[in-house]
Formats: sequence, structure tokens, C-alpha cells
Amino acid sequence: MLRVGELIRHTLSDLLTRGEVDDPVLHGHVVSVPDVRMSPDLKHATVFVMPLGGKDVKEVIEALDRHRKFIRGEIAHRVNLKFAPELRFKSDHSFDYGAKIDALFDRPEVKRDLVTDMDLSDQDKA
Repeated sequence: MLRVGELIRHTLSDLLTRGEVDDPVLHGHVVSVPDVRMSPDLKHATVFVMPLGGKDVKEVIEALDRHRKFIRGEIAHRVNLKFAPELRFKSDHSFDYGAKIDALFDRPEVKRDLVTDMDLSDQDKA
């Protein structure tokens, strides 16, 4: 499942990078494909996408949905699979989650709890 998801991710990234999906919304955005998750039977693929800067996510997903049939056909030609998977496009929230975790680590009370014994012994020497 992971290998097929990676193949589809690379193929879709290549399609978007080369501008082969003819849509004005997609031509106006740089779209990253951070993850593709496959169903166990490999017949469904959930494609997580995020436009650069996180702007116009809804419009980009709608544009990809409009060209779902073309994208599926291109994936079928480029990736050697028994069945071309049905594609579902969703926005990727992992960037938001990562920023939230970083903000938590930057809080003073968390930094205080992360101080190690070695750091304390270094402070005593100073």
C-alpha cells in the first residue's frame, strides 16, 4: 500500500509540476502532494494536497476534482497497476499540526520541563 501510494504521489506531482492538468486555478498555484493513502484493496486513493502558502485550498481541491477522470487515466498509463484507483482529494493538515506542536514546544512552561540534568549542572558551574 505504501509503495503504490508513493508511486501515485510521484506521478501526480509530476503531472502538476509539468502543468499537464489544464485548469487556470492549478496554473496559478504551486501544489504539493505530501501524502497518498491507499485502501487495503488498492482501489481507492486519498490524495492529500496543499497549495503553496495554504491559500485557495478549496478552489484547488475543486479543480482537481473536476479533472479527476483525466488524472486517473494518466496514473493508469504511468503506473503499472491491475486497477486504476478512484481518487479522493483532501487538504493536508499536517503542516498546521506541525506548527501547533512547534508552538507548544516554544511555551515557557514546556521549555522549563525540557531542561535536562546536564543543562542544570552546566548552569551551576557558571
